[in-house]
Amino acid sequence: MRLVGEPPENQPPARPPGAAAEVVTELYAAAKKIYPRSVHGWFAAWRWALVWATQLVFYGGAWLTWNGRQAILFDIVHRKFYIFGLVFWPQDVIYLAVLLIICALSLFLFTAVAGRLWCGYACPQTVYTVIFMWIERVIEGDRLARMKLDRGAASVRKIGLKAAKHALWIALALWTGFTFVGYFTPIRELAGAVATLSTGPWETFWIVFYGFATYGNAGWMREQVCTYMCPYARFQSAMFDRDTLVITYDAKRGEARGARARREDPRVRGLGDCVDCRICVQVCPTGIDIRDGLQYECIGCAACIDGCDQVMDRMGYPRGLIRYSTQNALERGLSFRQAMARAFRPRVLAYTAILWTIIAAAGIALWVRIPLKVDVIRDRAAIAREVEGGLIENVYRLQVMNTAEARRAFTIRATGLPTLHVAGDASLVLDPTATRMVPVRVRVEPGAVPPGTHAIEFVVAAEGVEGVVVREKSVFIVR
Repeated sequence: MRLVGEPPENQPPARPPGAAAEVVTELYAAAKKIYPRSVHGWFAAWRWALVWATQLVFYGGAWLTWNGRQAILFDIVHRKFYIFGLVFWPQDVIYLAVLLIICALSLFLFTAVAGRLWCGYACPQTVYTVIFMWIERVIEGDRLARMKLDRGAASVRKIGLKAAKHALWIALALWTGFTFVGYFTPIRELAGAVATLSTGPWETFWIVFYGFATYGNAGWMREQVCTYMCPYARFQSAMFDRDTLVITYDAKRGEARGARARREDPRVRGLGDCVDCRICVQVCPTGIDIRDGLQYECIGCAACIDGCDQVMDRMGYPRGLIRYSTQNALERGLSFRQAMARAFRPRVLAYTAILWTIIAAAGIALWVRIPLKVDVIRDRAAIAREVEGGLIENVYRLQVMNTAEARRAFTIRATGLPTLHVAGDASLVLDPTATRMVPVRVRVEPGAVPPGTHAIEFVVAAEGVEGVVVREKSVFIVR
């Protein structure tokens, strides 16, 4: 029982007069499915050109041959990495570090100049989303047809179209996973194993896992990967400034927006060039409205530019209502040429100079790289001993790696002390890209050097090949 004027049970008391209204904030909002509309234009053509280029490299690179082997192969089992005529070993990890530095600096440079070029044109997420969306459009139709199909009741036609789409998606995803694993396991051997259902657990797991990731990211998650999972969307603003080229809407020219007849003068009604057709929103793969300003969800694909230009052409207005421009250019009314002139600012020049210096240094290092590696390990079981004739002997183990793709003979000698010499056979022959652990006994005559630790040097040279010589330092102990 409650008194008159009391609030009902389980209901909060009435808000006092003048109190601020209560605001409820949703911690999670269900994502709405985006139906991007197909678009044609200059930027769409560039995007498709890069799709073709990247996929020809990815799918075709694994099938290329070089010197009777796969041209690009990261053979983790044998710890050898082949890239055409180059063979890298685990000791060459410095080159991987340099490659990562070059990629990072390139990303910084491109972002400082023109925003998210990588995201919009060459990122694997973008590339595979474009391919999956093309398959979807071919089977289900363009935007309105897909929306109508999804809203409709279940039918034989709907189930058939959906099944065909997902079957093609899964086939492409598994082929992508197969190709990915083919860079780590010789792809021709892998193809035979797949055909006979005899792949090992490692290959099977990664084909399925990489295929599942491709299918899920490009087929289902799409813009959510770019918006929520990719960290680049969050820190990109740190690399932008007022002279960075980004996709912008010219509000001075476009506002006030509104519908009008094609031959009607918009100025008579106080309208700008924007006809409020929302084509820029419909073609956006992340579903944003670029007219609201630059947003972190924008991946810089320029689909809105192509869509808006088509509308401007139909209306007889100049192109460029949505275009690549800079904040300074919009505020000061600079032309595109003037905006580009400001792009080469100190920050960009510094990135460019550092990037090309590292690329040049890496190129020179690869050019002068000696296809021979030697590691010297002292035999700890016998530090120093006296052998026949009173000679003092130290024993070492030399790991000799022939990184060239040719069979070569090598000689081993030691220098640095009087009468220092290698006892026994001081030569060996190694097959292409082979390694061998060689025991080496080094001796000096008694009395030639005083007791203590002395620096010496091993010299390993290829016979008949000029310049293939490696020197490794070690120590010789005399008691």
